[in-house]
Amino acid sequence: MINREHYIQPIREFYDSDLIKIITGIRRCGKSVILEQIMREIENKAENIIYINFEDKQVSANITNGRALIDYVESQRKTGKCYLFFDEIQTVDGWQDACKTLRLYDYSLFITGSNSKLLSSEFTKELSGRYVSFRVRPFVYKEILEYTKELNREISINDYLIWGGFPKRFEFQSLQAQRKYLNDLDDTIILNDLIQRHHIRKESLFKNLVNFILRSNGRIFSAQSIHNYIKKEHESCSINTVMKYLGYLEEAYIIESVKRYSTRTKRELSYYAKIYLADVSFNSLRCMDNRFDLTHNLENIIYNELLYMGYQVTVYDNSGKEIDFLAQCGNKKYYIQVAYSVAEEKAYEREFAAFHGIDNLSSKILITNDEIDYSTSIVRHIKLKDFLCMHNLDER
Repeated sequence: MINREHYIQPIREFYDSDLIKIITGIRRCGKSVILEQIMREIENKAENIIYINFEDKQVSANITNGRALIDYVESQRKTGKCYLFFDEIQTVDGWQDACKTLRLYDYSLFITGSNSKLLSSEFTKELSGRYVSFRVRPFVYKEILEYTKELNREISINDYLIWGGFPKRFEFQSLQAQRKYLNDLDDTIILNDLIQRHHIRKESLFKNLVNFILRSNGRIFSAQSIHNYIKKEHESCSINTVMKYLGYLEEAYIIESVKRYSTRTKRELSYYAKIYLADVSFNSLRCMDNRFDLTHNLENIIYNELLYMGYQVTVYDNSGKEIDFLAQCGNKKYYIQVAYSVAEEKAYEREFAAFHGIDNLSSKILITNDEIDYSTSIVRHIKLKDFLCMHNLDER
């Protein structure tokens, strides 16, 4: 497995801190591998290390609560500073109290967890001032290229646009095996992690909403518009239920809602947002007859890549014309339009018209899958294949 330095580097400064280091993110995005890579680094300078994987049944059957966890750690530690690595700790009742106690006695704690409640408001309140958290995501294309080179395989950009970046899928040679893995992962995240955890009784309603949302990435929504769609089949559905279910999807890192910023009101439009997926495979698994939504998946991929590069991203309402992204880092702003192609004249005019009225001193970028360079004196065209290998938007 590749070394994911992008995620490890910001954690490194906290290796010896008494703050609890929480590595979080959607299931199977690579948190456990990063935890192991950090542990190997620390092994070069220390031997007092304890690693516990709570997905191991032998462990979870014997360490069932916080008191048992503390007792086990104290029985295994050596003299001096001890480094603790707890993988998927959310399965332990009272884990947060155990961690708060351990950090007081010369322990450095690193924990991972996929459970949405790992960082819910109640836990962050209890751990306030005692933790730092780090979000991990599925592979971006640069990481895919690095990993598949290690596996002696080649992955096309179209493969990424359809099947996304969950690391494990690249270990399977056939598309059939990859789809089987992704389908099982989808079931685990949706059925096990959400329906069971939140005791959702209206399973049919919930599944319909989830399928609608995951098929509709890159679209502008309001809770009301989603409610209007769902109510066609479920009369008893309320807006509050829709908002609650959307909250479950966000807490589990399956979706992210991105606010629109309006030039008219100079503020965010609270009731409207675009929804993007942690991984575009959630969309593709729900497509019939291989009619994949490459246009919206492309936009979703660009969003995920921009986050990886370190940009804050909003959707920009340019006096009624939507600009896909306003990406900001420090005092730099980049207005970005995304299209699969602008080879046709209507598409060309539509995408470039969105920039009208934007100060010519601002960076305006168009990203498409075209091979032809459509740059103008005021708009920079970046080919998708080039964008996916960039580390920031200033690269040429």
